[in-house]
Amino acid sequence: MADRHVLGISGGKDSAALAVYMRLHHPELDLQYFFTDTGKELPEVYEFLGSLEGFLGKSILRLNPQRDFDFWLREYGHFLPSVKTRWCTRQLKLVPFRNWVRPWLEAGDQVHSYVAIRADESHREGYDSGHENLTVHLPFREAGVDHAGVLELLNGAGVGLPKYYDWRSRSGCTFCFFQQKIEWVRLKQQHPDRFEEAKRYEKSALEHGSPFTWSDRESLDELEQPERMRAIEREHEVRRARARAKVRRNPLRPQDEAESNAMDDIFAGGKACLVCHK
Repeated sequence: MADRHVLGISGGKDSAALAVYMRLHHPELDLQYFFTDTGKELPEVYEFLGSLEGFLGKSILRLNPQRDFDFWLREYGHFLPSVKTRWCTRQLKLVPFRNWVRPWLEAGDQVHSYVAIRADESHREGYDSGHENLTVHLPFREAGVDHAGVLELLNGAGVGLPKYYDWRSRSGCTFCFFQQKIEWVRLKQQHPDRFEEAKRYEKSALEHGSPFTWSDRESLDELEQPERMRAIEREHEVRRARARAKVRRNPLRPQDEAESNAMDDIFAGGKACLVCHK
């Protein structure tokens, strides 16, 4: 029997900051960092993982599912994953993790999983398999690390934020259904080939009778029309101005941190997949 310590990296800022935090504050732990790769990540995600590995001085293990997104799409009758049917999270994220730790748990090892839930996220809970040998730890909540603390950790380590945060708040899959409409617009502008791929998946799903489109009540064909895109951008700017107006300025922290927090709230809207988004 042994103690195993694991930390999942999503490609987002919080889990990356937790990896930095654990490296700085708990160097005595032999942490195994892992990333469950859907094969449909943004190229910026892989670039960010490389930078993080440079700071950690340790490789991030890629947990690739035995069967990829296309396989599971066929298994689910070409129906797109959605908020109500999140088969992508289950089959491409949770199952690979469970399969990875199962031999340890069955051997009687104690597995300690470290999850990046911040101190200012009291509404969130960590993943728990229910196995008596798997313990979930929330270091940020215990240490009082909030959104600003996450940014300080990443900047202090010289890792910074993933480049996709310039235009998008979601980590994980390129065509995450939790994206806001403005993020679909930005995807078309930043990675038109990925947007076209998402359109092909959506078209196939609709032809097979799927009731879901990637974006709520609007196909990507409709969303990419020039007038519609301009309307979405105008709506986003209005929401952004409202969010800025609600931000309480802290003279001890830079304005761009407050702006970042406000934009995080706009994009997240209280809805996100914990496994992918963190």
